[in-house]
Amino acid sequence: MVAVTGAPGDAAGSVAPAPGADASAATTRRRVLVVTLDTIADRMAGPAIRAWEISRALAPEHDVRLVTFGRCTRQGEGFEARHIGVGDFRSEVDASDVVVVQGFVFNAFDWLQTVEQVLVVDLYDPFQLETLEVDRYKPTDERHRALAFALGELSLQVRRGDLFLCASRRQRDLWIGHLAAAGRINPETYDADPSLASLITIVPFGTSAEPPRQERRAVKGVTAGIAETDKVVLWGGGVYNWFDPLTLVHAVDRVRRTVPEVRLYFLGMKHPNPDVPEMAVATRTRALSDELGLTGRHVFFNEDWVAYERRADHLLDADVGVSCHFPHVETEFSFRTRILDYLWTGLPIVTTAGDSFAELVAARGLGRVVPPEDADALADALEELLVDRDGAATAARDAVREVAPEFTWPVVLAPLVEFCRTPRRAADAARIAAEREAAASGSVTPRPGVRALAAAARRDAGAAVRHLRAGGVRQVVAKVRWRLARRR
Repeated sequence: MVAVTGAPGDAAGSVAPAPGADASAATTRRRVLVVTLDTIADRMAGPAIRAWEISRALAPEHDVRLVTFGRCTRQGEGFEARHIGVGDFRSEVDASDVVVVQGFVFNAFDWLQTVEQVLVVDLYDPFQLETLEVDRYKPTDERHRALAFALGELSLQVRRGDLFLCASRRQRDLWIGHLAAAGRINPETYDADPSLASLITIVPFGTSAEPPRQERRAVKGVTAGIAETDKVVLWGGGVYNWFDPLTLVHAVDRVRRTVPEVRLYFLGMKHPNPDVPEMAVATRTRALSDELGLTGRHVFFNEDWVAYERRADHLLDADVGVSCHFPHVETEFSFRTRILDYLWTGLPIVTTAGDSFAELVAARGLGRVVPPEDADALADALEELLVDRDGAATAARDAVREVAPEFTWPVVLAPLVEFCRTPRRAADAARIAAEREAAASGSVTPRPGVRALAAAARRDAGAAVRHLRAGGVRQVVAKVRWRLARRR
């Protein structure tokens, strides 16, 4: 994501606009297609929320269609939102000038490599790293297959994208490595823009520009066991394997001895996308809370997912927002969107060290940062803010109010809005297309990389086994001779 210069510091970073961009130029109305795989409804997870806000930001200047292969029950706001089938996708792309894509799409539609449309690839979620945690408790072979699929998708995206979006300066470094390895940082893209801002730019997740408004209480005085005078620590999102709610539950078990009115509230245990199952750490968190006798007394689980437009009702009932994670590589490049909701609603923040938001919290005095898996340090930080020791919570709230405007959707999406005013293919697009056509016609034999050779070897080995089972050694020998003759 791109933030204004000097805004969120290294948590988001600041990247100059692409050379030659003219913000004063008259805008030509474009046909923009925004694609997500997630459910579009009142209850939406991060990918759908981001696609929704991108569509809303672009709609005043362009004809925008937001499509999903999942469920869609929500009407667009100034744009069209609808479910499409796999067979409808080609016509949707053909009817567009710019296509903004997120998630696992390229693996299913290889023709995306050859379309003439300008393709914006949204890489705000490093899914190849996330896969390592999502499938952590599955058999090793299954994990390797899932990772290979993710890397295959990423390879196709990096090969074809005209503009890439990421969520922070840390992520930009990660993706520049991928782009360099794929040959996308080359004389054409470098000479067009040595900063590479015209190839990859920082567009963080954002928050609403409208101040939060509580229509009615949702936690205090409403949830059985939570009084209006209690102190609520809010876990503002899903419970996934890369998070560490277990240390948090242990910390609350300590805090309740000095702050008996402490209440930990998990906002969303059930993901709005029915294809996403409850993860192992969520089950373990429930079990730990039960074991410590905290469930229904000091720890509470909201079993559903809160509607996007109603989340302020819950957030404004909280006293502290919390985010805990493990010291994983996924953490290093993550961008915790729940932190943005804490900023939006003015909550002091307690978070584990290790990600870009932890750096922001520490640098701007937004709350407290604690070491990973340290229940005592976490308990101390929560207690300090809950009782406002030495004005700690008051100071954090003041700092949060100062920083929050830097992360509103109109600010963070400004680089994408500007790009869509004058969309362009990547500087190396013509050469890549020519090489692809030459390879397809057989006039040029591309030099295979190590991964391609390994993949070919695996395919040949698999084919040999199938022929051996079907017709014995004689059939294998015949196929080998046929292959050699064809190559000659």
